[in-house]
Amino acid sequence: MLDGVMLLWFVLTAAALLFVAVDIRTTPESPVLKWGFVLLTAYTGVIGAFLYVLGCREPLPGLHERYVAARWRQTLGSTMHCVAGDGVGILAGAVLSSVFGLAGLVEVVVEYILGFAFGWTIFQALFMRDMAGGSYLRALRSTFVAELLSMNLLMAGMVPTVMALKSRIPFAADPASPRFWFVMSMGLLVGFIFAYPMNWWLVAHHLKHGMMTVRPAAAAAAPAMSMGSGEAPWPPIPVMTLLSFLALAAGVAIAFLLQAT
Repeated sequence: MLDGVMLLWFVLTAAALLFVAVDIRTTPESPVLKWGFVLLTAYTGVIGAFLYVLGCREPLPGLHERYVAARWRQTLGSTMHCVAGDGVGILAGAVLSSVFGLAGLVEVVVEYILGFAFGWTIFQALFMRDMAGGSYLRALRSTFVAELLSMNLLMAGMVPTVMALKSRIPFAADPASPRFWFVMSMGLLVGFIFAYPMNWWLVAHHLKHGMMTVRPAAAAAAPAMSMGSGEAPWPPIPVMTLLSFLALAAGVAIAFLLQAT
């Protein structure tokens, strides 16, 4: 039965990915967020395609700006951007851990480091540097905290999901098996859900960007990234940072408890 479910999942994912990859070309969104939705759909299948249609796809010509202005859509774009970028590093870490026989806490650390490194230095700072005035170093500084908080919540949801499923599904730790990719997809999907509330706080306090609108006529002029509103966030950043690490620690602890039962 599990093999049948996975086959259906992968078939639907392929169809959803094809739809998003073709359709999003005409959506007036920034290129990095377009790639983000493609990656999210590759991870989460029809759910990613549904979120693209509901949250980013322009319903009628000229309405994209107003459509994506809603806070929940801004947060969707922020969370998607996090999961898309971090997910590449996390998947690379999971594959490398399998190849080198790493497991348990070591595997979690490898996935965290690679996920954070790719999400922060590439998907956030490098791809968004033009919106930070063109300076890569400035982009690194301005995106570090937001990436850290979002990554912690992503891992808090993903780690227990993946470890629990791997301990119960044969061959789920083998990248050569489709079960591995199915389990990682489920983990990233749960991680997305966990990261959404933190991204809501980040977007609300202008610590992270959400959806954007990039019209062809203005494509040469990158929109400025609005980071920081001048008002101190509440709760303060140190408090939210502590809470994010507590959530991460709780997720890892639950993962080992689930794996032991």
